[in-house]
Amino acid sequence: MKAVTWQGKRDVRVEDVPDPKIEDAGDAVIEVTSTNICGSDLHLYEVLGAFMEPGDILGHEAMGIVQEVGDEVTAIKPGDRVVIPFQVSCGHCFMCGEGLYSQCETTQVTEYGSGATHLRVPHAQFTHIKVPDGPPDERFVYLSDVLPTAWQAVQYAAVPDGGTVAILGLGPIGDMAGRIAAHLGARVIGVDLVPERLDRARALQNVGVDRLSAVYAAIDAVRRGGTISLSGVYGGAADPLPMLTMFDKQIQLRMGQAHRIPLAEAPHAYESFQKKADGAVKYVMTP
Repeated sequence: MKAVTWQGKRDVRVEDVPDPKIEDAGDAVIEVTSTNICGSDLHLYEVLGAFMEPGDILGHEAMGIVQEVGDEVTAIKPGDRVVIPFQVSCGHCFMCGEGLYSQCETTQVTEYGSGATHLRVPHAQFTHIKVPDGPPDERFVYLSDVLPTAWQAVQYAAVPDGGTVAILGLGPIGDMAGRIAAHLGARVIGVDLVPERLDRARALQNVGVDRLSAVYAAIDAVRRGGTISLSGVYGGAADPLPMLTMFDKQIQLRMGQAHRIPLAEAPHAYESFQKKADGAVKYVMTP
């Protein structure tokens, strides 16, 4: 089959790779009909390459048709149309029982410290969610990642009734978080430096940087006793934070991880998405 593979920093290629197969009774094999490039994929493309090996297959936020299931999988069957959440979780450990699926004790790769890098995707009984036949993929595919992440970000922000929320960064997550917050009755102020994002947001909310500077801006902007809800991948262990200001303002900091093109154009899409070029908000890739 064809897949997008990581070959080095800013070097992704579409290559032939072995077809997947059932290796465990909890596995499922899916024919992917569409997938997306997520902002977290760009961290592997640029910053977090140290965790990758040449040939590693990239991508999550997938949707497709079940081809085969292991003996222990009863929740889905061949022919089912499914969307696959980005979190790899078992559904039955203590952390899953607490609703902290990204902290699943079964799927943590302890030799790498955390996360699910270099792990095949098991637990089809829990992770694969059936969706109706008929509507096109884009009606559902984002629901496995972008919408839950945005919803969690708004919930973590604990915006009071009639309160104000500032959203720093209006990519897919920020855009949806703004819509959700507005839907829940909050006054939304969106902030970004990319003209296309600002133009899109002006139709929905008030708009006026990225990475750690956004965290600093949030700490400065939040009211005393307020809450910062941090979504995204902030991976630098040595990133300094203004702890004195955070302590003085008694800030709560809460965190969490949630264009249509052919697969052959994935290398261009990664570069374009990273550079925020071509007015691209999101890339959906199809076989």
